[in-house]
Amino acid sequence: MPTADEMLGPATVRALSDHLERAGAAGSAVRACADRLTGHGFKERVTLVRDAVLADLPADYPRFDAVVRAALEDEAFRGWMTLPVGEAVAVRGLADFEPALELLAALTPRLTSEYAVRPFLDSDLERALAVMLDWTADPDPHVRRLASEGCRPRLPWAARLPALVADPTPALPVLHALYRDGSDYVRRSVANHLNDIGHDHPDTAVETALRWLADADANTPWVVRHGLRGLVKQGHPGALAALGYPADVPVTVDGPHLAAAEVALGGELGFTATVTNRGTTPVAVAVDYVVHHVKANGTRTAKVFKLTTRTLEPGESCALRKVHSFRPISTRRYHSGTHAVQLQVNGRRHATAEFRLTV
Repeated sequence: MPTADEMLGPATVRALSDHLERAGAAGSAVRACADRLTGHGFKERVTLVRDAVLADLPADYPRFDAVVRAALEDEAFRGWMTLPVGEAVAVRGLADFEPALELLAALTPRLTSEYAVRPFLDSDLERALAVMLDWTADPDPHVRRLASEGCRPRLPWAARLPALVADPTPALPVLHALYRDGSDYVRRSVANHLNDIGHDHPDTAVETALRWLADADANTPWVVRHGLRGLVKQGHPGALAALGYPADVPVTVDGPHLAAAEVALGGELGFTATVTNRGTTPVAVAVDYVVHHVKANGTRTAKVFKLTTRTLEPGESCALRKVHSFRPISTRRYHSGTHAVQLQVNGRRHATAEFRLTV
């Protein structure tokens, strides 16, 4: 992850000031802002520069729009310097709804406008989605991706969209228009949007995936697999069945067998297991493993990790081997105590094996 200085440092902000001045803006507030960034994190810097852009650009929206579009004529006007400009559009352009959204569409190929479109969705969801649906036919894949990414209910690093968290269906026409898009960049956004829906409305996510699979192209299975990944880890039976992994399969699981009874923080835990098809027909299995981490209060919380997928013939066994790392990471705090490992096959969990983690 780049640092705040690498993304929006003084040199970048001064370059932004140069671009805006050449496009007809006053320039003084943005230029002065470049000297006030030290000690501020990235989000604070975006807000500082956004406010400086608003101070330097005309107060009436049509003239504001004209300055930004003049800056866009220079291909060097791109990258992180454009992010606070998009945020400024979201402040000044809400009263000029459609023209402001079209300006964000023009800005998005230079970095992304996925954050700046969200105030428009909060202000008037139906009106904003109507514009975004038009974007799904845009020749630029960056604009088509903006249609899907901008209205993700749980877009990372952005405030959630409460209306779409409560009911994701108003945005589904956008996804229906894009799941077979010719760009992997766009399809990945659609899959991530479907995964967002699965957090709050798993049945809607599965129903949407089944609709796409019924009218699929060569890329649709990947979109569905990636879009249902969260539900698969949770063992959601509908999601697993949609991917061809029914919950009721005649398998037995031997293990997990641990290589050690105790692991120190920073170390690794190896384990083996065997999955056997005891039925008379081939079965498709999605095998995951679950680590039950000890929390600060002594209870345990489960985290699911992918292991393998395969088809087992009648009587066939699959020998599995995995080494799990307990090196410190920023997204998890480890605590000493009795942890456990468990195998999950097509969403169904089997026996656990316990071990002690020392921190």
